[in-house]
Order: sequence, then structure tokens, then C-alpha cells
Amino acid sequence: MVAWSSVRKFTAVALGTGAGLGAYFYHRLRSDERKVHALWTNSDTAVNPYALWDSNWDYRSPRYLVKPIGNTTTQEANRYNNDLERVTPRSVRHIILVRHAEYLHAGDTDDTHNLTLRGCVQAKYTGKRLRELGVRWDKIIISTMTRAQETADIILKEIDFDPESLVNCSYIREGAPIPPQPPVGHWRPPKAFFRDGARIEAAFRRYFHRAFPTDTEDTYTLIVGHGNVIRYFVCRALQFPPEAWLRININHASITWLTIHPSGNVTIECLGDSGFMPPEYLTNRVPVLSKPF
Repeated sequence: MVAWSSVRKFTAVALGTGAGLGAYFYHRLRSDERKVHALWTNSDTAVNPYALWDSNWDYRSPRYLVKPIGNTTTQEANRYNNDLERVTPRSVRHIILVRHAEYLHAGDTDDTHNLTLRGCVQAKYTGKRLRELGVRWDKIIISTMTRAQETADIILKEIDFDPESLVNCSYIREGAPIPPQPPVGHWRPPKAFFRDGARIEAAFRRYFHRAFPTDTEDTYTLIVGHGNVIRYFVCRALQFPPEAWLRININHASITWLTIHPSGNVTIECLGDSGFMPPEYLTNRVPVLSKPF
């Protein structure tokens, strides 16, 4: 009996020790895995909240729009499911953003910032490309700044649209959306960030969201705007750190296409596409003097 008792005690100790060592090494391996994984991906959610996708980013996730289920009755379950069905989107929302064409910074006021001859040709190429897409435009939103208005005027001559779908919007005027990271020495206008940031964020919340539950077909929205605003919109829509907007460069009159799915997931079809233009028309900076184009 004494021997058998000793064996049982030894076995219990051995099993306990083995389990403890196993748990310890498993934890170390998992811990090391997380540390190593984070070293090159920066996806440790405890450090980087952007690593997690927020499915309710537009505050239109169906389960947040209905009264929660109150009890376990069949009637309550039916009520909840019917309410959920009523607010659930079924179609895809496409947002196509076009940066204005090249313009000449000829003065300190917006009305002096007219398109160059090359910019007019760029806009015409973009209009033809948009026409080739063969989509029906549900809404066309245009910045109220001169260069965007002139770009849109040329594009609208190339595409089919309903005049009632046109919206001139001051919210998407060019500006400084948020202090960039990494900081840029020549881009530090703190007053501009306070002045423009809330306006540009308000524009994002106004135009970027999943389709309405009443939409029976995919919808297409065209936005003619500005480089800083478009780059910020891309970061916000993809849930990248919005401070990264200045790391992106897009050409004049280029096309950026974002798709918002019924689930709230967002994908980017193209970013700053200008491959439909000849190389001599590819520009992204404001010229100091007019060029013979």
C-alpha cells in the first residue's frame, strides 16, 4: 500500500509538473509569436487599434439599427428578424473620385486658379474613360472650387447623366485634413488643420456609407474634388491611419474607385488611375508657369 501510494503521488506530481511546463512553454511560444508577428506587421491590436476592422464604421450596421431582442418568445424573434431584414442593405455602393486636372496657381484667390491647356486635355481623357465604364450615375458631387468646377464641366460633356443628380458641395473643397505622419517640415499649418479637418471629416461621413436598404441595384457616385481630400477619404474608408494621407500621391484628373459592400466591408478597385492618358499628360504638381500644352 505504501509503495502504491508513493507511485500515485509521484504520478500526480509528474502529471502536474508536465501540465505546468506545457502551459508555460505554450504561453511563451504564443507570447513570442505575438511579439515576433508584431515586429514586422504592427498588427498587435493592443498597440495598434487599426489592426481590427470596425464593421460599424458608418453607424449603419443593421444589428445596431433595430431594437434588441427582448425575450425568448417566437413572436419577439420574428419581430427582431423582420426589423433586421428591413434595414439590411443588399446592393453595393460604388464611389468614384476624380482629382481636378492641372491648374495654374496664377494668384492668391480661387477664381484665378484656372485649368491649364494640358489640364483641359486631361479632363477630357478622364471624361472619356468614365463614359467607357458604361454606368448610370446616381449622384455627381463637385467641389465648389474653380479648378474642380472647370474639370467637371469638361467631364460632364463626355458622360451621360441626369442634371438633377448634380450637387455642388463646399464640404469637399481642398484643405488640410489632419496633421500627417511622418511630419513634413513644409506642411505645418496648424490653423488650417483646425479650420479644414472637421469640414473634410464631415464630408466623409456624409458621402461614405453602405447602400440604403431601399436600393435594389448597385449605385454609382462620382465625386470631383481635390488631392488632399481624396487621399484622406481613402485612408478613412479603408480604416488605415488617417495620418498617413500624405504618403499617397495621385495624378491630376486621375480616378480612384472605392466599393462599399452591404456588409460594410470596403475595397479599393483603383487608386489614382491615369493609365488612360498619354505619358506627356501625367502630372501631379501645380506648375509655376503655364506650359505649351
